[in-house]
Amino acid sequence: MAADSVDSVDPVAETKDPVVSTPFGAVRGRYEKGIAVFRGIPYAAPPFGARRFRPPEPPEPWDGVRDAGAFGPTPPKPPYSEAFARLLADPVVPGDDCLNLNVWTPAPDPAARLPVMVWIHGGALTRGSSAIPVYDGHAFARDGVVLVSVNYRLGVEGFGLFPDAPANPGLRDQLAALEWVRESVARFGGDPGRVTVFGESAGAISIGALLASPRARGLFHRAVLQSGPPEASERDKVRRMVRRMATRLKVPATAEAFAAVDRDLLLRTQADVGRLSSPVLGGPAFGIVVDGDLVPRDPLQALVEGAAADVGLLLGWTRDEYRLWLVPGGLVERVDRLGPVALAGAMARCHCGHEVPRGYRALRPEAGTADLVGQMITDHLLRVPLHRLADARSGTPTASLDADVPGGRAPAHVYEFAWPSNVPGLGACHALELGFVFDTAGVPEAAKLAGEGAPQELADAMHGAWVRFAADGDPGWAAWDPSHPVRVFGAGDPHTAHGPRDRELALWEAESARAAAGPASGPTRRQTGRSTVGAVGASLLGTAGQPTAGADPGPAARTLAGAGDGLPGGPADGPAARTADKIADKSADSPPGAVDGVSASAAPGIDEPVRITTPLSAVRRFRRSGGPGRR
Repeated sequence: MAADSVDSVDPVAETKDPVVSTPFGAVRGRYEKGIAVFRGIPYAAPPFGARRFRPPEPPEPWDGVRDAGAFGPTPPKPPYSEAFARLLADPVVPGDDCLNLNVWTPAPDPAARLPVMVWIHGGALTRGSSAIPVYDGHAFARDGVVLVSVNYRLGVEGFGLFPDAPANPGLRDQLAALEWVRESVARFGGDPGRVTVFGESAGAISIGALLASPRARGLFHRAVLQSGPPEASERDKVRRMVRRMATRLKVPATAEAFAAVDRDLLLRTQADVGRLSSPVLGGPAFGIVVDGDLVPRDPLQALVEGAAADVGLLLGWTRDEYRLWLVPGGLVERVDRLGPVALAGAMARCHCGHEVPRGYRALRPEAGTADLVGQMITDHLLRVPLHRLADARSGTPTASLDADVPGGRAPAHVYEFAWPSNVPGLGACHALELGFVFDTAGVPEAAKLAGEGAPQELADAMHGAWVRFAADGDPGWAAWDPSHPVRVFGAGDPHTAHGPRDRELALWEAESARAAAGPASGPTRRQTGRSTVGAVGASLLGTAGQPTAGADPGPAARTLAGAGDGLPGGPADGPAARTADKIADKSADSPPGAVDGVSASAAPGIDEPVRITTPLSAVRRFRRSGGPGRR
C-alpha cells in the first residue's frame, strides 16, 4: 500500500467504517452488505530491493489509521495465454507492497471467537491472486466465518531455486501470513484456535507442504485440499527453469543477477521458457522443493507416515479435471487424432506399462483417446496421492502404505465435483468448483468458466459443507473408511457414492506391484530411440512437427503454455519430462513429423507386444509410494 494511503484518525469516518488494530498499526475497512471488509493489509514488507528473493520480513509499522478499502498490489506475474484468459480471470493491481491479505468478518469484535478460513489461491505457482472476484469472502462471513485471503510471491520470484538465496520464498510468505492470522485474527472476530486453511490446485499443493512442515505446526487445525496433492518438485527441474531464464537473459543463474534484471523482462522471459510446463507434457516448472528447513522431506510421504495427524482433512477433485488442460485451443480433437501415439505418450508421462491404458479402455469403451489420456494423467497426478493420504487417515490397508497405519488420526472426508459446465466441452473441469465453494457462481468472472445459469442450490450445498467443516470438522457426510465414501456434488442433490474411482485406482496398484517385481510392459525407449512422448510432443506442438529453438512452436504449444496455469504444478520426472525439455530447446535436425528422430507414425499401439525398460529410480518410487512415481 502506498504511503499516502495512511492518514490520521477521522472521527466521522470511524463512526461509519470499521477500524481494527493490528500488531503493525490500525486499519480502516468498509461495511459492505452488513459485512466488515478489510483489503490490502500488509503482513510482510515489500519483497523487492534488498529483500528480493529473501524470506519475508515484517512490515514497517505505521502511525494513524491505514486505509484498507481496496485490494493491495498483486505479485508480479505474466498474463494468461489468450485461450485461458477467456476462461480465467486474473486482475493485476500495480505496486510493490504485494505481500498483503484481505479479511471479511461479520463481527470485528474480539469477543466473537468465530471460526476462521484462510484461502491460498492456485495458478501453478505462477499466476492468480486474492483479488480475483470469484474469491470474494462475503458469503463465508455471512454464514459466520472470518475469511482471510492472501497474496504470495509467484514464479521465479517465489519459487525459483538459486545457490545464493533460500528456497521456497513464496511458501515462506504463506507461512508469514498464517503467523499474522495467529497474532491478529482475534481482533477481527476470529478464533485463532479454529483456523482452517483451504486452497485449490497450487494452493492445495502449498497446503500439503505446510501440513508436513514442523514450522507450521499449530497455525491451523483443519485443511482443505481441492484438486492438488501434497508433493515436492525435483530440485533439478526447478533449477532448469532458472538456468533457461539465465541463458535467455545472458546473466548468471543467481538471485543477485536476477534481482538486477528489469521486472517486466523477467516476466516475459519466465513466460517464454515455461511454455511447456504443463501437466500434459511435464517439463521444467517452478515448484515447492525439499529444502531441509521449511520443507524437510517429501510432504506426501511425511503425511502418510503421520505428520499433522491431528489436522482434519477435506480432500477432493473435479470429475473432468483434464478438460481445462485440453479443451482450450482444440487439443481434445488433436489428441483424439493421434490415437495410439497419444496413449503411448501418456504411458511415458505416467511411468506405466500398456496394462494401464488397456484397463482404462476396458472401463470406458466408448471414450475417445483424449478422455482416456486425460483421466489417466488426472489419476496419476492427483487421485492416487489423495487416495493414499485419505487411506492413511482411515487405516485402510493399501499397497501404497509401507507400514501399518497407527490409530488416533483425525479423519479425512473426500468429495468429487461432477456438475458439467454450461461452456461447451469443459465438463466438470479443473477450478470449476470454486464459484460454488465461495457461493460466487453468479459473478461474471465465475460465469467465464461455468457459463450462464449455474445452479444456486449446488452452491448452497457445497458452500454449506465447507462452512460446516470449518465450524466443527464435519462437512455432512461419512469420513473416509474402507468403503471409500465420496460425496458427489453434481446435477441433482448431492449424494454419497462408495468407491466410485476404485476400479481405476486398482489399475495403478497393480502397476505398482508389477513395477516392484520387474520391468513394466509398454513401448521401449530402445525401440523408439528415446521416448514415445517425443512423438506426441511433435504432433501437439505444431503442424510442421519440428519445433526449433527460438521458433514459434505453433498454436497448440501456445495453448500448452497456459495448460498448467491453474493446475497441479506441472513438473515431473522420467522420460516425459526429459523429452518435453528437449522439445523446447532442440534444433531442427530431425525430419518432418519427428522429434528425437522418432516418426509420430512409428509409435506403437497399446496392444502391440512391446516393452519399456523401467528406470531403477521409477522402481524405487513405486516401492516407496505404491504409486506410479511422484513428480
